[in-house]
Amino acid sequence: MSYNTSRTVRWIRFFIAIAIGMGLGLFYGWVINPIEFTDTAPSSLSIDYKADYVLMVAEAYQADRDLLRARERLAPLGGASPSQIVLQAILSAEPHYVERDLEIMRQLQSDLQAQEQGLESPGL
Repeated sequence: MSYNTSRTVRWIRFFIAIAIGMGLGLFYGWVINPIEFTDTAPSSLSIDYKADYVLMVAEAYQADRDLLRARERLAPLGGASPSQIVLQAILSAEPHYVERDLEIMRQLQSDLQAQEQGLESPGL
């Protein structure tokens, strides 16, 4: 009988210790050192995340074929032209993305580049 009582007491102490640890952890995380959210520009993303973002823009472009909207969506990524942004994303994504995703991005890059060349031509 003392074996079961001793075992039960150990389990109770174990769960009390877990509860205290969780409580202290939550108190520390919520009161003492809470997360501070800050706004950051999409241009500060690493190249991997920029490639993910460009892929999402390319998928949206594939669905709606709105090149102006795609250009607007790419604008927060930085100072390069939209076609350059997409090209950089393609180059960084090639070893990791499936061919279908790369083809979607290539189509967007091609259409952006054609539009940029058309805008640069005099008389158009």
